[in-house]
Amino acid sequence: MSGMNELQGCRVMVSAGASGIGLTIARAFLAAGARVEVCDVSDDALRQAGDAPGGLGTHRADVSDAGAVDRWFDKALGALGGLDVLVNNAGVAGPTGALEDLSEEDWDRTMSVNVRGHFLCTRRAIPALKQSGRAAIINISSVAGRLGYPFRTPYAASKWAVIGMTQSLAIELGPHDITVNAILPGIVESRRVAEVLASKARLQGVTEDALRAEVLEHVALNRMVPMAHIADTALFLASPAGRSITGQNMNVCAGVRALR
Repeated sequence: MSGMNELQGCRVMVSAGASGIGLTIARAFLAAGARVEVCDVSDDALRQAGDAPGGLGTHRADVSDAGAVDRWFDKALGALGGLDVLVNNAGVAGPTGALEDLSEEDWDRTMSVNVRGHFLCTRRAIPALKQSGRAAIINISSVAGRLGYPFRTPYAASKWAVIGMTQSLAIELGPHDITVNAILPGIVESRRVAEVLASKARLQGVTEDALRAEVLEHVALNRMVPMAHIADTALFLASPAGRSITGQNMNVCAGVRALR
């Protein structure tokens, strides 16, 4: 049976890959023998990621900026000599609050990074992926892309959009043997989730511990998801074992039934 041990030499690009889930995914691909280029908007994160052992290629780029995306792809494709896997990971948490209290700027920024960014990166990647023979697009959505998420409407709307993009592209790119899937993380053990919970706790006038306990009541495993489990799923989808999986929403969420 073929599997993840056949990722040696795979050429991979990961957006927002210098920290958090993106960096965990990038390092997992490196450990599997892949060659990896990442972009990010944080100079500090890029410097730390680039200095770490493993040969991670780094570039500063805001994925909502078409020119910045083009510059990243020009550099990364030149370094890699082609592309086999695109991981669209870049995303912002967006604002926390009642919809009537949100600004247009908050809404537009969330959509610009979380949806437009996926579009711009995928558009640049497709010509190279068509030449691969082992191509995969992996979009990082969220369980908020299948559930309602009160007081986080811009974020939820953007993640539902990623699902629509994933399923449409799976059909569009299927004749080129390019798989397109989405990973839907649940409540992940990460700094971003901690910040979101802190904001919601303040909004609701409760302690962070109380909110965390209430949130986990709606999770079958009653715990958060390690970032490494998201990376493991990405490697599987990019591996030969995942070559017949496309147009799917892979819930890596510990069994989330509702978002609080």
